[in-house]
Amino acid sequence: MTQQDIFELIVANTREIMPGLDQHSFKPEDRLADLGANSIDRADIVMMTLEALSLRIPLVELANARNIGELSALLHAKCA
Repeated sequence: MTQQDIFELIVANTREIMPGLDQHSFKPEDRLADLGANSIDRADIVMMTLEALSLRIPLVELANARNIGELSALLHAKCA
């Protein structure tokens, strides 16, 4: 799975959790918090993405991701 595939998976999960963003054009620089996702929403999005990727890693390892692009890069590195 490419980093772009993971980015698109995060976007799909974000749209599922936050249906108000259906028309939003996501960019790698987007921050979930800036898009209105509270801490529970963000945790749900990350957990759904980890589950879809069959990854079991501590969430603390993803805490340094500042935006969706960085999150997808970190997850891509874990898939390798």
